[in-house]
Amino acid sequence: MKKKMITDLKSGDIVNDNFIIAEKSISKKKDGNSFLNITLSDKTGTIKAVMWDNADETNLKIQKGTPYKVSGNVSEYRNSLQFIIKKIEEINPQDLDYSDFLPSTQHNTDDMFDRLLIILQSVNEPNLKLLLNSFFTDEIFIKNFKLAPAAKHMHHAYLGGLLEHSLSTAILADKISGHYKGINRDLMITGAILHDIGKITEFEYTTHIDYSDKGRLFGHIVLGVEMITDKINNIKSFPNELEMLLKHMIISHHGVREFGSPETPKSLEAVLLNMIDDIDAKITGIRQFIDNNTEDNSSWTPFNRPLERFFYKGR
Repeated sequence: MKKKMITDLKSGDIVNDNFIIAEKSISKKKDGNSFLNITLSDKTGTIKAVMWDNADETNLKIQKGTPYKVSGNVSEYRNSLQFIIKKIEEINPQDLDYSDFLPSTQHNTDDMFDRLLIILQSVNEPNLKLLLNSFFTDEIFIKNFKLAPAAKHMHHAYLGGLLEHSLSTAILADKISGHYKGINRDLMITGAILHDIGKITEFEYTTHIDYSDKGRLFGHIVLGVEMITDKINNIKSFPNELEMLLKHMIISHHGVREFGSPETPKSLEAVLLNMIDDIDAKITGIRQFIDNNTEDNSSWTPFNRPLERFFYKGR
């Protein structure tokens, strides 16, 4: 069990605790000797670390993504905290609590899942209903769907994030589909619920969130379409056009090829799904960014590099 989380660390602390080696690389000092650049992580965040001595030997012994007992002290370097590592030791797996290392949704997953099922059950088109039920009566799928994150960094990057994001997009899809003329509500709801299911296998999320081999090679869009194809193949006479339109929503939900979509949205439902997905991802990510920068008295956050702007926090 961890004694202190990364967000609790301050300059001057002497630390002997469990952390994940999130990143590691070898660099050279001016004298030509090696040192280790390391990023340590737990469920509260990350901290940059250096190990000046025994770098080559230690680098061969430690594995990225693995928890270790790390000893050293915390100092300040260039206005940021830095962990100076003295020793890294292996840990008995029985002494680990993996919930120390991965953040989780702040919402109750069972409650969120029940709300999603209510929306799912409102779908009337018989083929789409069969498709959704084939996923949401599969116990292995349900377990992974409730546990998986929705991203590695930007938004919903925590256990339960996929469920939280999928529920939010389904709620928005339900509201918006009744506002505009000509929207196929059942198709809209189905696409919203299933658009990110490939993330179940895109990510690994035991001690840290990272891409799986399949995730790096295929991405969640391809993986999701494969999962849908497998289920549709077991549904007799699933309409070809309906299958085509649903898969197009999945394939195009990132909007442009630059962001990973093989095609741009070319149906009303696909355009709306892209916008809903973007709204939920951005608002959640911005809100987390603001919440993580409340320490000072400034009305503004630090500069957000991915979105290239400051955000107003209020007074």
